Amino acid sequence: MANPSANAGMDTRRQNFERVLSREPFTGLKAILDSLSPDRKTLCDAVSSANSYEQLLAKLGYRITLTKQIHVQDAFSRIGSAGGIKAVLPYYDIPTHRSLPTLVNFDATVTATPESAGFFNKMLAALRTQSSAENQEPV
Repeated sequence: MANPSANAGMDTRRQNFERVLSREPFTGLKAILDSLSPDRKTLCDAVSSANSYEQLLAKLGYRITLTKQIHVQDAFSRIGSAGGIKAVLPYYDIPTHRSLPTLVNFDATVTATPESAGFFNKMLAALRTQSSAENQEPV
């Protein structure tokens, strides 16, 4: 039989994860994660144990493919199994005025530019830090 207090701790950890992920700085990362897996427990576990964006994607069953540039309008025209693109996630970081699009492909790859992969790597680190801090706070 499962330990009720252990289950409560897991629920609290997931709730903290969801609360932090829903905050404004993480909207782009949340859109990517939502496109990769509907399983919130899997997402929470993968985020808490991944040391990099690439490792997070691998834990979710994807590998990252870097490309020099992503033409968002062209990518939208290729959505569907024939075009190979499952989701186009155009993200614009207003403070830095950078376009950081991501493509989720049917072949279990995520296509990103080196700049967007680096950006989301930093977002993952910040998400982990904030989630960890909230899990440490007394209830």
